[in-house]
Amino acid sequence: MAKIKTQYVCQNCGYTSPTNFGRCPNCGAWNQMVEEEVQPTPSAAAAAAQPSRQRSFTDRQKPQLLSQVDLTKQPRIKTELGELNRVLGGGIVPGSLILIGGDPGIGKSTLLLQVCGQLQATGDKVLYVSGEESSGQIKLRASRLGVKGAKLYLYPETNMTAIRETIAELDPKFIVIDSVQTMNVPELSSAVGSVSQIREVTAELMQIAKTQQRTVFVVGHVTKDGAIAGPKILEHMVDTVLYFEGDLHHAYRILRSVKNRFGSTNELGIFEMHEDGLREVANPSELFLEERLADATGSAVVVSLEGTRPILVEIQALITPTMYGNAKRTAAGLDHNRVALIMAVLEKRANLMLQNQDAYLKATGGVKLDEPAIDLSIALAIVSSYRNKEIPADDCFIGEIGLTGEIRRVNRVQERLREAAKLGFKRAFVPKNNLADLEAPAGIAVIGVKTIKQAIYLVFQDTND
Repeated sequence: MAKIKTQYVCQNCGYTSPTNFGRCPNCGAWNQMVEEEVQPTPSAAAAAAQPSRQRSFTDRQKPQLLSQVDLTKQPRIKTELGELNRVLGGGIVPGSLILIGGDPGIGKSTLLLQVCGQLQATGDKVLYVSGEESSGQIKLRASRLGVKGAKLYLYPETNMTAIRETIAELDPKFIVIDSVQTMNVPELSSAVGSVSQIREVTAELMQIAKTQQRTVFVVGHVTKDGAIAGPKILEHMVDTVLYFEGDLHHAYRILRSVKNRFGSTNELGIFEMHEDGLREVANPSELFLEERLADATGSAVVVSLEGTRPILVEIQALITPTMYGNAKRTAAGLDHNRVALIMAVLEKRANLMLQNQDAYLKATGGVKLDEPAIDLSIALAIVSSYRNKEIPADDCFIGEIGLTGEIRRVNRVQERLREAAKLGFKRAFVPKNNLADLEAPAGIAVIGVKTIKQAIYLVFQDTND
């Protein structure tokens, strides 16, 4: 009897090693190396048994000349959720593999069940495969959401062999796998949810999507750090990666695209959770600004760009004298290093003594901002709180700050200004280099600034100390 070969696989990154390590040499994670049996490659065994056997073109696709490739563009499939369509780049691409991740209970299954109800209404068969819930549990949720239809099939199963056979018999156009961590390939001896199982299951789903032109939605669990559980190759294999974010204590949910082969990344969709399901929020800027206090200090509005959509978000800052030796820097929804950099520029270029001040900054509404154009609003929110002087409620800010204190050019200013004017803002501070060939929308005054010191003077000139 042949000796069973084993290897150790990191459950965090998929690194394999013949020996065990307490700490993974690849990703540095501790106690993640799990022993798994090495599976023989079927193709290699078949080739060894029949070395002269030639594989024909009947069981795989044929190579094509570049000039013979059909460029006919397939129409995207629209759902009734406009926010989802926009995040996907204009709709669902037939034959794509879409991964949706999010915290437990955030609404991933609710979103997909609503989408299934809308897709089956077009007359196409939809197969909902659940490895975590029974058909009765899914039916209860569907009744609460008002999802009905004769083309929606529920299938509680985790065996990929049975799922593959069911897909061949039923011939659905859309497939939902909830979730990929619960599926297993019987030929593998590794545990359910292990790196080997997730990798093999995803590979099979990708083959089904690409060779049979079926659209597959895959739900992925997330780790405590917020990343999708399993090896990083899981995100590399799929066409689109969406993160469903939000606070369980609030009704609003954010659908964010972090990878999309058929559209732009960093698109943002806003939903509101109700008893009868998720409803899209058509104007998220009003949502982020609806509770803003007009006369509050430490508050500045930025016109940020999330994907192709300009949104207005309030940046709040609280600057207080430190009670300890080292000043504290805390940021929520903003990059901590960016905040520290801007405070250093303000201290050096604007003569603000911030080294003995604790700083707490936040982007309201639960949104995460990371583009360079938010620098100017962060800086002015800090100055407002430090001087205890409010910024006019109808002012908004766009601009990147350099280390020498200059305000640098940003892109797509025209669209940002149009969104600000629509919400009633009267003044917009933008980089001076963006003023060339810029047509300001009616009702809003555009002020170009060259340095952070100039911007501080223009904003606080009536109340400057």
